[in-house]
Amino acid sequence: MQNAMYSALFGALSNEHRVNSIANNLANVNTTGYKRDVLAFKDTMVLFAHDHIMEPVANLRDKKFFPDPQHIARTRIATALTDFQQGGMKVTSAPLDLAINGEGFFKVASPDGEFYTRNGHFTVNEEGTVVTERGWPVLSEGGEITVPPGTKNIVVAEDGRVFADENLIGQVQVVTVDNLANLEKQGSNLYRPRPGAEVAEVEIDPNRTWIAQGFLESANVDAVYEMVNMIEAQRQFEAYQKVMQTSDAIDREANTKVGRQRG
Repeated sequence: MQNAMYSALFGALSNEHRVNSIANNLANVNTTGYKRDVLAFKDTMVLFAHDHIMEPVANLRDKKFFPDPQHIARTRIATALTDFQQGGMKVTSAPLDLAINGEGFFKVASPDGEFYTRNGHFTVNEEGTVVTERGWPVLSEGGEITVPPGTKNIVVAEDGRVFADENLIGQVQVVTVDNLANLEKQGSNLYRPRPGAEVAEVEIDPNRTWIAQGFLESANVDAVYEMVNMIEAQRQFEAYQKVMQTSDAIDREANTKVGRQRG
Protein backbone atom coordinates (compact mmCIF):
# COMPACT_ATOMS: atom_id res chain seq x y z
CA MET A 1 0.00 0.00 0.00
CA GLN A 2 3.01 2.30 -0.20
CA ASN A 3 1.87 3.63 -3.56
CA ALA A 4 -1.43 4.79 -2.05
CA MET A 5 0.46 6.41 0.83
CA TYR A 6 2.83 8.28 -1.48
CA SER A 7 0.08 9.41 -3.86
CA ALA A 8 -1.98 10.76 -0.97
CA LEU A 9 1.10 12.43 0.53
CA PHE A 10 1.90 14.30 -2.67
CA GLY A 11 -1.75 15.31 -3.03
CA ALA A 12 -1.81 16.64 0.54
CA LEU A 13 1.41 18.61 0.05
CA SER A 14 0.07 20.13 -3.17
CA ASN A 15 -3.10 21.21 -1.39
CA GLU A 16 -1.01 22.71 1.41
CA HIS A 17 0.67 24.96 -1.18
CA ARG A 18 -2.73 25.82 -2.58
CA VAL A 19 -4.04 26.80 0.86
CA ASN A 20 -1.01 29.03 1.42
CA SER A 21 -1.57 30.74 -1.94
CA ILE A 22 -5.26 31.34 -1.25
CA ALA A 23 -4.47 32.65 2.25
CA ASN A 24 -2.00 35.14 0.75
CA ASN A 25 -4.65 36.33 -1.72
CA LEU A 26 -7.17 36.83 1.09
CA ALA A 27 -4.59 38.66 3.22
CA ASN A 28 -4.09 41.17 0.39
CA VAL A 29 -7.75 41.72 -0.49
CA ASN A 30 -7.40 45.37 0.59
CA THR A 31 -3.89 45.92 -0.81
CA THR A 32 -3.82 48.60 -3.49
CA GLY A 33 -3.03 47.19 -6.92
CA TYR A 34 -2.45 43.64 -5.68
CA LYS A 35 -2.72 40.84 -8.26
CA ARG A 36 -3.86 37.40 -7.14
CA ASP A 37 -1.73 34.28 -7.46
CA VAL A 38 -3.07 31.23 -9.29
CA LEU A 39 -1.73 27.66 -9.04
CA ALA A 40 -2.12 24.99 -11.71
CA PHE A 41 -1.72 21.28 -10.99
CA LYS A 42 -0.93 18.20 -13.04
CA ASP A 43 -0.52 14.46 -12.56
CA THR A 44 2.90 12.94 -13.14
CA MET A 45 3.22 9.31 -14.14
CA VAL A 46 5.98 7.17 -12.60
CA LEU A 47 7.59 5.04 -15.32
CA PHE A 48 9.92 2.09 -14.87
CA ALA A 49 12.64 0.97 -17.26
CA HIS A 50 10.79 -2.17 -18.32
CA ASP A 51 7.72 -0.11 -19.28
CA HIS A 52 9.52 0.92 -22.48
CA ILE A 53 10.20 -2.65 -23.65
CA MET A 54 7.85 -3.83 -26.40
CA GLU A 55 6.56 -7.37 -25.76
CA PRO A 56 6.18 -10.11 -26.70
CA VAL A 57 9.38 -10.57 -28.71
CA ALA A 58 8.54 -13.56 -30.91
CA ASN A 59 12.09 -14.64 -31.71
CA LEU A 60 13.07 -14.70 -28.01
CA ARG A 61 10.03 -15.69 -26.00
CA ASP A 62 6.30 -16.04 -26.33
CA LYS A 63 5.36 -15.13 -22.78
CA LYS A 64 5.79 -11.72 -21.17
CA PHE A 65 8.87 -11.50 -19.02
CA PHE A 66 7.95 -8.23 -17.24
CA PRO A 67 4.60 -7.36 -15.66
CA ASP A 68 2.28 -4.81 -17.23
CA PRO A 69 3.31 -1.16 -16.76
CA GLN A 70 2.05 0.31 -13.51
CA HIS A 71 1.61 4.07 -13.76
CA ILE A 72 1.15 5.87 -10.46
CA ALA A 73 -0.45 9.31 -10.58
CA ARG A 74 1.12 11.76 -8.16
CA THR A 75 -0.04 15.34 -8.09
CA ARG A 76 2.47 18.13 -8.68
CA ILE A 77 2.23 21.91 -8.93
CA ALA A 78 2.62 22.57 -12.64
CA THR A 79 2.98 26.34 -12.49
CA ALA A 80 2.31 29.38 -10.32
CA LEU A 81 1.04 32.42 -12.20
CA THR A 82 0.00 35.95 -11.36
CA ASP A 83 -3.42 37.05 -12.59
CA PHE A 84 -2.89 40.56 -14.01
CA GLN A 85 -6.57 41.27 -14.68
CA GLN A 86 -7.79 44.77 -13.93
CA GLY A 87 -8.96 45.53 -10.40
CA GLY A 88 -11.75 47.89 -9.45
CA MET A 89 -11.33 51.65 -9.00
CA LYS A 90 -11.85 53.40 -5.67
CA VAL A 91 -12.11 57.18 -5.29
CA THR A 92 -9.68 58.97 -2.97
CA SER A 93 -9.58 62.46 -4.54
CA ALA A 94 -5.92 62.78 -3.50
CA PRO A 95 -3.95 64.56 -6.27
CA LEU A 96 -1.10 62.02 -6.25
CA ASP A 97 -3.27 58.90 -6.03
CA LEU A 98 -3.05 57.43 -9.53
CA ALA A 99 -4.68 54.33 -11.00
CA ILE A 100 -3.84 52.69 -14.32
CA ASN A 101 -6.94 51.77 -16.28
CA GLY A 102 -5.68 49.10 -18.66
CA GLU A 103 -2.37 47.29 -18.95
CA GLY A 104 0.99 48.56 -17.78
CA PHE A 105 2.94 49.45 -14.64
CA PHE A 106 4.44 52.46 -12.94
CA LYS A 107 8.24 52.41 -12.72
CA VAL A 108 10.01 53.20 -9.47
CA ALA A 109 13.70 53.46 -8.60
CA SER A 110 14.91 51.59 -5.51
CA PRO A 111 18.40 51.04 -4.07
CA ASP A 112 18.26 47.57 -5.70
CA GLY A 113 17.30 48.82 -9.15
CA GLU A 114 14.10 49.62 -11.01
CA PHE A 115 10.83 47.88 -10.20
CA TYR A 116 7.31 47.78 -11.64
CA THR A 117 4.17 48.35 -9.59
CA ARG A 118 0.43 48.90 -9.94
CA ASN A 119 0.21 50.70 -6.60
CA GLY A 120 -0.24 54.37 -7.45
CA HIS A 121 -0.41 55.76 -3.90
CA PHE A 122 2.28 58.43 -4.22
CA THR A 123 3.36 61.39 -2.06
CA VAL A 124 5.89 64.23 -2.16
CA ASN A 125 8.96 64.03 0.12
CA GLU A 126 10.84 66.89 1.75
CA GLU A 127 12.88 67.49 -1.41
CA GLY A 128 9.72 67.78 -3.50
CA THR A 129 10.24 64.44 -5.27
CA VAL A 130 7.21 62.28 -6.04
CA VAL A 131 7.82 59.00 -4.23
CA THR A 132 6.14 55.73 -3.26
CA GLU A 133 5.03 54.77 0.24
CA ARG A 134 8.56 53.45 0.86
CA GLY A 135 10.14 56.73 -0.25
CA TRP A 136 11.36 55.49 -3.63
CA PRO A 137 11.21 57.97 -6.55
CA VAL A 138 8.56 57.50 -9.21
CA LEU A 139 10.19 57.61 -12.63
CA SER A 140 9.13 59.86 -15.48
CA GLU A 141 10.25 59.97 -19.09
CA GLY A 142 13.24 62.09 -18.09
CA GLY A 143 14.03 60.83 -14.61
CA GLU A 144 12.44 61.78 -11.31
CA ILE A 145 9.46 64.12 -10.92
CA THR A 146 10.09 67.14 -8.71
CA VAL A 147 7.28 69.41 -7.54
CA PRO A 148 8.37 73.08 -7.14
CA PRO A 149 8.04 74.58 -3.65
CA GLY A 150 4.79 76.41 -3.03
CA THR A 151 2.82 74.46 -5.61
CA LYS A 152 -0.89 74.70 -4.88
CA ASN A 153 -2.41 72.53 -7.57
CA ILE A 154 -1.13 69.29 -9.12
CA VAL A 155 -2.88 67.87 -12.16
CA VAL A 156 -2.04 64.54 -13.78
CA ALA A 157 -3.42 64.07 -17.28
CA GLU A 158 -4.67 60.76 -18.63
CA ASP A 159 -1.44 60.32 -20.61
CA GLY A 160 0.67 60.76 -17.44
CA ARG A 161 1.76 64.37 -17.90
CA VAL A 162 2.15 66.12 -14.53
CA PHE A 163 1.34 69.83 -14.19
CA ALA A 164 2.19 71.97 -11.16
CA ASP A 165 0.11 75.15 -11.24
CA GLU A 166 -0.34 74.62 -15.01
CA ASN A 167 3.41 74.16 -15.59
CA LEU A 168 4.56 70.84 -17.05
CA ILE A 169 7.07 69.23 -14.66
CA GLY A 170 7.24 65.68 -16.02
CA GLN A 171 5.34 62.66 -17.27
CA VAL A 172 4.69 59.55 -15.21
CA GLN A 173 6.27 56.60 -16.96
CA VAL A 174 3.83 53.76 -17.65
CA VAL A 175 5.25 50.70 -19.38
CA THR A 176 4.43 47.06 -19.95
CA VAL A 177 6.51 44.05 -20.96
CA ASP A 178 6.33 41.61 -23.84
CA ASN A 179 5.65 38.63 -21.58
CA LEU A 180 4.02 39.15 -18.18
CA ALA A 181 4.82 35.55 -17.19
CA ASN A 182 8.49 36.58 -16.94
CA LEU A 183 7.74 38.95 -14.06
CA GLU A 184 7.91 37.80 -10.45
CA LYS A 185 6.75 39.38 -7.21
CA GLN A 186 9.39 40.95 -4.98
CA GLY A 187 7.22 41.91 -2.02
CA SER A 188 5.72 45.31 -1.21
CA ASN A 189 3.56 44.95 -4.35
CA LEU A 190 6.58 45.23 -6.66
CA TYR A 191 7.58 43.22 -9.71
CA ARG A 192 10.82 42.64 -11.57
CA PRO A 193 12.02 40.20 -14.27
CA ARG A 194 12.72 36.64 -13.18
CA PRO A 195 16.42 35.72 -12.98
CA GLY A 196 17.63 34.68 -16.41
CA ALA A 197 14.44 35.78 -18.16
CA GLU A 198 14.65 38.19 -21.07
CA VAL A 199 12.07 40.94 -20.60
CA ALA A 200 11.60 43.73 -23.12
CA GLU A 201 9.54 46.83 -22.37
CA VAL A 202 6.93 47.73 -24.98
CA GLU A 203 4.99 50.90 -25.59
CA ILE A 204 1.55 51.38 -24.08
CA ASP A 205 -1.39 51.85 -26.43
CA PRO A 206 -2.88 55.23 -25.36
CA ASN A 207 -6.26 54.17 -26.71
CA ARG A 208 -6.43 51.24 -24.29
CA THR A 209 -4.57 52.54 -21.24
CA TRP A 210 -4.96 55.79 -19.33
CA ILE A 211 -4.23 57.19 -15.86
CA ALA A 212 -7.02 58.21 -13.49
CA GLN A 213 -6.06 60.91 -10.99
CA GLY A 214 -7.67 60.75 -7.56
CA PHE A 215 -8.27 56.99 -7.84
CA LEU A 216 -6.52 53.85 -6.63
CA GLU A 217 -6.81 50.37 -8.13
CA SER A 218 -8.24 47.75 -5.78
CA ALA A 219 -6.92 44.20 -5.57
CA ASN A 220 -8.38 41.84 -8.18
CA VAL A 221 -9.25 39.35 -5.41
CA ASP A 222 -12.82 38.11 -5.00
CA ALA A 223 -13.01 37.27 -1.29
CA VAL A 224 -16.05 34.98 -1.67
CA TYR A 225 -14.45 33.06 -4.53
CA GLU A 226 -11.20 32.63 -2.58
CA MET A 227 -13.09 31.47 0.53
CA VAL A 228 -14.87 28.79 -1.52
CA ASN A 229 -11.48 27.67 -2.89
CA MET A 230 -10.10 27.60 0.65
CA ILE A 231 -12.90 25.32 1.86
CA GLU A 232 -12.43 23.06 -1.16
CA ALA A 233 -8.67 22.79 -0.60
CA GLN A 234 -9.13 22.03 3.11
CA ARG A 235 -11.68 19.29 2.34
CA GLN A 236 -9.30 17.76 -0.20
CA PHE A 237 -6.47 17.86 2.33
CA GLU A 238 -8.68 16.06 4.86
CA ALA A 239 -9.57 13.43 2.25
CA TYR A 240 -5.89 12.78 1.55
CA GLN A 241 -5.29 12.44 5.28
CA LYS A 242 -7.96 9.74 5.47
CA VAL A 243 -6.34 7.90 2.55
CA MET A 244 -3.00 7.91 4.37
CA GLN A 245 -4.61 6.76 7.62
CA THR A 246 -6.46 3.94 5.85
CA SER A 247 -3.31 2.87 4.01
CA ASP A 248 -1.37 2.81 7.28
CA ALA A 249 -4.10 0.77 8.99
CA ILE A 250 -4.13 -1.80 6.16
CA ASP A 251 -0.32 -2.11 6.28
CA ARG A 252 -0.40 -2.61 10.05
CA GLU A 253 -3.08 -5.28 9.77
CA ALA A 254 -1.20 -7.07 6.98
CA ASN A 255 2.03 -7.08 8.98
CA THR A 256 0.20 -8.39 12.04
CA LYS A 257 -1.45 -11.26 10.18
CA VAL A 258 1.65 -12.23 8.22
CA GLY A 259 3.77 -12.36 11.38
CA ARG A 260 1.21 -14.36 13.39
CA GLN A 261 2.15 -17.97 13.99
CA ARG A 262 -0.32 -20.65 13.14
CA GLY A 263 -0.68 -23.71 15.31
